[in-house]
Amino acid sequence: MPAVAHRGRGRRTINEINMVPFIDVMLVLLIIFMVTAPLITPSMINLPSVGKAGKQPDNVVQVVIAKDESLELKIKDSTTKLSAGSIVQVMKQLQATPGGENTAVVISADRTVKYEAVVNVMNELQKAGVQRVGLSVQLAK
Repeated sequence: MPAVAHRGRGRRTINEINMVPFIDVMLVLLIIFMVTAPLITPSMINLPSVGKAGKQPDNVVQVVIAKDESLELKIKDSTTKLSAGSIVQVMKQLQATPGGENTAVVISADRTVKYEAVVNVMNELQKAGVQRVGLSVQLAK
């Protein structure tokens, strides 16, 4: 029942909100959140660590993807232009040579190349049976 004030003539109701129940509810919610927040564990991602490779690669082959999405294969000092389909045969030939079964491939792509082109090259390398593929990046200045 609203409070009634006696001022002058007649009765008037006082239109005020009682804040005490609102504050009580907010304090209870605050305590609940403070208790449950430490119990919620953030999702953990198990990232690979660097330097735990069992065996270092015998040789490293670099595949360069240019702006026009043409492919070049760099083996030591020699550079060869390739098509997307011929990379499978070349990599199989490299792996057939003595010591070639532990060949690592590094993909160097121009920053304007579509992501799809890089993924296609990685797919072709997977078809060729290459186990170790890395992406070359430039350090920020």
